[in-house]
Amino acid sequence: MQSNLLNILLMSPAQGSGGVMDYLPLILIVVVFYFFMIRPQLKKQKEQKKFRENLAKGDKVITIGGIHGKITEVKDDSTLIEIAPNVIVKVEKSAISADFTSNNISQEKK
Repeated sequence: MQSNLLNILLMSPAQGSGGVMDYLPLILIVVVFYFFMIRPQLKKQKEQKKFRENLAKGDKVITIGGIHGKITEVKDDSTLIEIAPNVIVKVEKSAISADFTSNNISQEKK
C-alpha cells in the first residue's frame, strides 16, 4: 500500500510549478488574435470614419449598394448624391464605401 501511494505521489507534478508557463499558450493565442484580427479591423474602421468625415462636394463615390454618383451636398449624417443628370438621392454617410472611391480616383488619373 505504501509503495502504491509513494508511486502516485512521485508521478504527480509538484504543486505550484509552472505558474505563468501554464497560461503561456492561452496568452500567445490572445496576442495572435489581437495582431492579426482585432488590430487591423480597428485600423480599417478608423480609416473609414476619417474618409466619411472628409467627404466634400464634387467627390465621386460608390455606395455600399453599388450606386455610383457625385456628391452635391454634405450634411451632418447624410449626403445628396447626383446619380444621373437632375437625379439626386439622399444617402447616409455610413452607406458610402471608402474602398471604391480610392479605386475610382486612381483609375481616373490614368
